[in-house]
Amino acid sequence: MLNLAHRSSRAWRSIQRLAKGMASVKERIGDTKVPMSLLEPTAYINYQRIEDNLVIVRERLKRPLTLSEKVLYGHLDDPHNQDIARGVSYLKLRPDRVACQDATAQMALLQFMSAGMDTAAVPTTVHCDHLIEAQIGGVKDLERAVQINKEVYDFLATATAKYGLGFWRPGSGIIHQIILENYAFPGGLMIGTDSHTPNAGGLGMIACGVGGADAVDVMAGIPWELKTPKVIGVNLTGKISGWTTPKDVILKVAGILTVKGGTGAIVEYKGPGVDSLSATGMATVCNMGAEIGATTSLFPFNKRMADYLNATKRPDIAKYAQRFAHNLRADDGAEYDQVIDINLSELEPHVNGPFTPDLATPISKFKDEVVKNGWPSELKVALIGSCTNSSYEDMTRAASIAREAAGHGLETKSKFTITPGSEQVRATIDRDGMISTFENVGGLVLANACGPCIGQWDRQDVKKGEANSIITSYNRNFTGRNDANPATHAFVASPDIVTAFAFAGDLRFNPLTDTLTGSDGKPFKFSDPSGAELPSRGYDPGQNTYQAPPVDRVSVNVAVSPQSDRLQLLKPFVPWDGKPPQDLPILIKVKGKCTTDHISAGGPWLKYRGHLENISQNCLIGAINAENEDANNVKNQITGEWGGVPQTAAYYREKGIKWIVIGDHNYGEGSSREHAALEPRFLGGLAIIVRSFARIHETNLKKQGMLALTFADPADYDKVQPSDRVSILGLDSFSPGKNLTLLAKHSDGSTDKISLAHSFNEGQIEWFKAGSALNLVSRTTYLLVAHFADSYFQMAAKAKAQAN
Repeated sequence: MLNLAHRSSRAWRSIQRLAKGMASVKERIGDTKVPMSLLEPTAYINYQRIEDNLVIVRERLKRPLTLSEKVLYGHLDDPHNQDIARGVSYLKLRPDRVACQDATAQMALLQFMSAGMDTAAVPTTVHCDHLIEAQIGGVKDLERAVQINKEVYDFLATATAKYGLGFWRPGSGIIHQIILENYAFPGGLMIGTDSHTPNAGGLGMIACGVGGADAVDVMAGIPWELKTPKVIGVNLTGKISGWTTPKDVILKVAGILTVKGGTGAIVEYKGPGVDSLSATGMATVCNMGAEIGATTSLFPFNKRMADYLNATKRPDIAKYAQRFAHNLRADDGAEYDQVIDINLSELEPHVNGPFTPDLATPISKFKDEVVKNGWPSELKVALIGSCTNSSYEDMTRAASIAREAAGHGLETKSKFTITPGSEQVRATIDRDGMISTFENVGGLVLANACGPCIGQWDRQDVKKGEANSIITSYNRNFTGRNDANPATHAFVASPDIVTAFAFAGDLRFNPLTDTLTGSDGKPFKFSDPSGAELPSRGYDPGQNTYQAPPVDRVSVNVAVSPQSDRLQLLKPFVPWDGKPPQDLPILIKVKGKCTTDHISAGGPWLKYRGHLENISQNCLIGAINAENEDANNVKNQITGEWGGVPQTAAYYREKGIKWIVIGDHNYGEGSSREHAALEPRFLGGLAIIVRSFARIHETNLKKQGMLALTFADPADYDKVQPSDRVSILGLDSFSPGKNLTLLAKHSDGSTDKISLAHSFNEGQIEWFKAGSALNLVSRTTYLLVAHFADSYFQMAAKAKAQAN
């Protein structure tokens, strides 16, 4: 038998030797091998793929490309045949890596285990940051979390070791900061099972939040599918200075675009003002882009990014990116679907909220808004840090304010907490005296984890239902988000503004113009904050909290106890039976805002993220029922009794009755929480029909075999009554671009036929028919293994016959 591979390899080596002797042959960017991370020395940056793909795409599109298009199309699986139309076609992409936080990683790894693979196809990491509750302080809180969550951490540690993934133990820091410090690189494409994955855009990387099923696909070597995003350009002019920070850029943009204005689009920052933002400042802007529904956000590669890469001991990546810089910025003449202009020299500090991150108010007008709206003016707690604003620069600026206040003999009037974003940041600001500065004025340093930002906060200073105000430098402030108290008015601002407010204890204070009284009785006004972009003595790495995959993975056993109430191996969902859905009850008609927090609550429920049956007991308990304006109280359409949403759903499931949910605008906004799609599916749901979806949640529903449908006319939402029995017509010819029909039978005997739109493509329709995307992956894997096994045995039999 001819050894064609060997002959081909010899021929290629001969061509390479010949090419080296020819002066006319230009060196390819791919001839240089640069690791994506110091922790993954054999996984290389693939700039050559981007270069090669863009040659093909440019020839096809014949137009200038935006930066986001360059990076995205540079990762196409099939650039020759891929349909490319913004907002229409579905791209099949090959991401460079996957990242998972511990709460979502449990379900992602459980799904990956059931897919039949033995190793991840791309570099993947898991980060323990979501399960640490803030209570009394960083050290004690971490110790308690390690004890309480030992079972989950053991599972994650053994599963990552078994399947070749990097594992960051509790105390390492928040996933997005660890990624920025170790893995993000200009021009890369990453998906992460957390909605604030776009943080890596601060280093020019397209990083998108996804559900666990998307992560499993990529880990299994299957292309990631994304509807071709539109591109919103934000043109920055002027220069940032004084009290204005990069956080104020995204607070302003959120006010312009609202929580759904970025849906289906990448937000791309450009213009001369970009160079006045640090790399970590750019990351802040990209991080909070999740609050406007954007697919992701990113900045062009510049010197500030190179400085950060050098400071985090990645000079080879900085040099490599400089060589590739022509593809790390937009082409001249590139066209955007929308352009927003912001003059940084005129931009005021902003405060956004309460209850939504897009209610943007300049600091000069904030006092008037507090008074006019009757918001509680006394500030109970000020919180800085989190994945959004915990960089060295953020901490040095906040510390400068604290030092000035201390110099006038003041301590904070409000409670004041500090959350370092990573162990590296914590160790560095500790070495440089900032932690002692914060503690000396009454600050409490929390663990290197998400903490209050995601509701992991054992708050004791106010009672549930008590109206009060807090202000954070976090990213998200939906009702009850931080402390599970729906009466808490949560505001979002920069760490500078938050820290200044902590000393005033009053939301009517304007640190740019107002004075405080020092211990000597004299008034003083804060100076402009000052800080260092990067530590002059370099970063202190702190404790080593990283676990690399072992060489011997075969002997590793994944720790999952059958008796566990926190972890549960998954059973495949049942495929569609092919029958038209008829006379289904409506589980709940949701009124108003319904985020993934409303659909699958966080806080104490986080501990059940690896146990689908248990966590499903929180399904839709926060959604407002349009029938009675109440939460977690729906009518069982069979028995006539009123009860909880998950209990009613389970009753239908046990009786073999499928059900649907009716929802309002931007249904599923917020976190990438995959459980918000898994739970309705587990409890027997068939379809979620809404006015409009948030992108990640719509995809998550499809991945789990749910029908994600929208009213072709949003006004038809009003035609559907909670007591209706409904049928979905047209599934027998379910196809892309073809509307379905909802037949709603009202209690008075009348009916309405309502057109339902959808965004399913051919592949996604197969997910629905198979029962879930994972079912289809598992079936494909099984068929491939069976095919190769059959071929092997046929070859063996043939060889044996010839030998005889």
